[in-house]
Amino acid sequence: MSSQTAAQTEAVDTGEAEWTLVIHGGAGVIERDRLTAEQNSAIRTALAHALETGSAILRDGGAAIDAIEATVRELEDDPHFNAGRGAVFTYDGAIEHDASIMDGSTRSAGAVTGTSHTRHPVTLARRVMTESPHVFLRGAGADSFSVEQGLEQVENDWFETDERRRQLEEMLAGEAEGLSAYDIDLKYGTVGAVAMDRDGDVAAATSTGGLTGKRWGRIGDSPVIGAGTYADNRGCAVSATGSGEYFIRVGVAHEICAQIRFRFEQRLAGARASVRADSDGMPDHYIHASEFGLEAADIQEIADRVIAEMGALGGSGGVIVATPWGTGTYAFNTPGMYRGMASSNGGASVAIYGDED
Repeated sequence: MSSQTAAQTEAVDTGEAEWTLVIHGGAGVIERDRLTAEQNSAIRTALAHALETGSAILRDGGAAIDAIEATVRELEDDPHFNAGRGAVFTYDGAIEHDASIMDGSTRSAGAVTGTSHTRHPVTLARRVMTESPHVFLRGAGADSFSVEQGLEQVENDWFETDERRRQLEEMLAGEAEGLSAYDIDLKYGTVGAVAMDRDGDVAAATSTGGLTGKRWGRIGDSPVIGAGTYADNRGCAVSATGSGEYFIRVGVAHEICAQIRFRFEQRLAGARASVRADSDGMPDHYIHASEFGLEAADIQEIADRVIAEMGALGGSGGVIVATPWGTGTYAFNTPGMYRGMASSNGGASVAIYGDED
C-alpha cells in the first residue's frame, strides 16, 4: 500500500460536559465523487438518527454502556453500513458478524465472532459480558448462546442486500482476472460508538461484517478487545475501523487508552509535586484526580500518533475516542470516515469526508 497521509482529525473539548457520544460508520476511500447525492443524504440521516438514539439515553441520565449498545443497534439495522443488515458477504456467499463491547467502569468485556443469525450482534456481545463467565465466543457456540439468551434470531438471508451481493460478484470476477481482492479502494464499513455518561463512566462498542470475500474464518480487529474496542475509566473509550490486521498488530484501541492513562498519571503527579508545603512539610492543598484532566490537544495528539504508527506499517482506518473528562475525538488516515459527535455542551454534528469541520 502507498505511504499514509497525515492523520485527519477532529476534536471537541467539551470541558465540563455532563455527557459525550461519538460514533462511526466505517472509514476508507470515501470521497465526494464516489457517493451520489442520495447516498450522501441517506448516510448523514442514518448517522444523525443513531447519534440521537444514544444522546437521548445520556441526556436522560442513562449509562454510557446502555447508550452505545442502543446506538450500535440502530447502525446494525441500517443497510448503508457493513454491520448487521447490510453486512458484506464471505467468499462462500454467507454473512458472518463480529462484535464487541466494553464497560470502562469495571473493564468488563464481551465479544463474538462468526455469528450468523442474531439480529443485533452488539447485544449478543453484551450478553456474553453480563451473562457468561467468558469474554469471547465464536461461531456456532455464540449462536447457541444467543438462542439460550432469547435474543432475536433471523435467517441469514435477512441480512443480505443487493449492493453487497454485487460487491461480492465484482470481487470474484476481479479475482478470476488475477486482481487482488484486497485493494486500496476498500471501505471498512465497521460501526462503533464510544461515550461518557454523567457519572464519568466510559464505554465502547464495535460491530462489523468484516471484509467482502473474507476466507478461512478470517477475524479482524472489531471483536478483539484491545485492538478494535477498549474502555477504561482511567483513560478513555475507543472504537476502531479499518484494516483489521494492522489494528491487531498495534493493539490500537488499548494503545491509545494506555497512553492517555499514563500521560494523565504523569501530569497529575507533576501537579501534586508542585504544591507548596508549609513549615511542617504538609501541602497547602491536595489535588484530587477528579479535579484534574487532560486537554483535548493531548487526547488528539495521542490518537494521531497511534494512527500514524499503524499507518507506517501499511494500515489504514480510524478511531473514535471519548474520555472521562468529556473530550470527543476522531483520528483517521483515510480520505473519509462516516462519523458523528454529540455532547451536553456542543449539540450534534455528522460528517463523511476528510475535509469537513
